[in-house]
Amino acid sequence: MTGGNGSQATGHVRVSRNGDIGEVLLDNPARRNPLSLAVLRDLISAVTGFGADPAVRVIVVSGTPPAFSAGHDLAEMVDRPDDFYEELFDVCCELMASIRNVPQPVVAAVDGIATAAGCQVVAACDLVVATDRSRFATPGVRIGLFCSVPMVPLSRAIGRKRALEMLLTGDPVDAATAAEWGLVNRVVPAGELQEAVAELAGRIGRFSADVLAIGKRAFYEQLDRAEPEAYEYTRQVMAANAAMDDAQEGIGAFLEKRPPVWPAPSQAAGDPAAV
Repeated sequence: MTGGNGSQATGHVRVSRNGDIGEVLLDNPARRNPLSLAVLRDLISAVTGFGADPAVRVIVVSGTPPAFSAGHDLAEMVDRPDDFYEELFDVCCELMASIRNVPQPVVAAVDGIATAAGCQVVAACDLVVATDRSRFATPGVRIGLFCSVPMVPLSRAIGRKRALEMLLTGDPVDAATAAEWGLVNRVVPAGELQEAVAELAGRIGRFSADVLAIGKRAFYEQLDRAEPEAYEYTRQVMAANAAMDDAQEGIGAFLEKRPPVWPAPSQAAGDPAAV
């Protein structure tokens, strides 16, 4: 995907704006968009950069076909000191945390393979749209490097049994199966991916940016809590939300049968202290 408001490239990561959509493109198709240490850092910079921009309503992460990403750059993982591997997986985990922590919804647009750490990025994103020719796998077991880090978002997205099947066999899962299992939200023909992602982003982006940010954070926070604590946490969040100008405007607009006019988004929306 390319943006209509200018683009910027850092290595093999291209960053662009298309209206209120921030687009992050992995662009090394000859090598199937590997996630080298440098690329992981560039992805963190791109995602957090858009996360700090209140004019960006949705972030879309994609890869130039034939792959979304084939995972870590194995060529840079041969005969390295132990601290390199520590750093690599630390930065990889930092990327996943960045995707979760930015206030905007992050959508993965997948056209082609998404394997190992590439599949991890997909699982970590809030929403996923994939083409019908896409495939997903965690094949690390086949090369003696179990996909231990990718299992974290994968198991949370599709559950224990299905995640273990992918992890223990390394077998690829087609897009239809990935959608049935909950890894993918929507499957579209290859020629319709950009349109489908833009339509989804538009449906989300029309709402209050601050309320979307509060909702995204609350969703993940409550998942980590026991049910009684989750209710207590979300009760506090929803009470604070109800008192916001955004909620008062939305409620008033509904009662008056008019479109809402949302207040300008604030930088505080993604701050846990804000809720």
